[in-house]
Amino acid sequence: MGNESNGRTLPPGDAPINAPIDTPIDALAAALERRRRGDQDIVAVDVPGVQWVVFTLSGRAFAFPGAQVAEILPLPPIYFVPGCPPALEGVIDVRGNICSVLRLGDLLDSPHGPPTRRTAILRGRAADMESGLRVDAVDDVLEVAPEALLPPPGNLPERLQGLVTGVFEHRGQLVMALDMERLFRSWRDARL
Repeated sequence: MGNESNGRTLPPGDAPINAPIDTPIDALAAALERRRRGDQDIVAVDVPGVQWVVFTLSGRAFAFPGAQVAEILPLPPIYFVPGCPPALEGVIDVRGNICSVLRLGDLLDSPHGPPTRRTAILRGRAADMESGLRVDAVDDVLEVAPEALLPPPGNLPERLQGLVTGVFEHRGQLVMALDMERLFRSWRDARL
């Protein structure tokens, strides 16, 4: 026995489009019928996001665009190089290649916590420079929609001004988005 709608009999299980929806199955059937007829209220928009590597320094959250991070390495032995600036922690061996390691906290005026099993090196390439950047911990790699990136706040510490390109929220915490190219350029030009 079928349902009646506008004088016509519907097969069992089919509800008229304007009929009250009693169960989730009826709601699904109604949505599928609207889709079949082409009168959708939902518009699917595929907005590409930007991938970010989120990390912490002294409990503060920062991120680099994923395109600027070549790889994330667990903390290897770092070999001290005499005569280098204080922020240059030393060098590491990355599969037979020597890579410098900068203490990112020193560059951002944010002290590092003690090394733990979560301490990592972000090996980055930008501004014709390649280096590792020591961070306290890598928290996440995620995609952020461009409209979720807000302008940097006006009250940033002087050291962060010009390096922070925006902020976004992740897990209830404000994340400062950095630009590795600007960071490396400032380091190379001895401004950090």
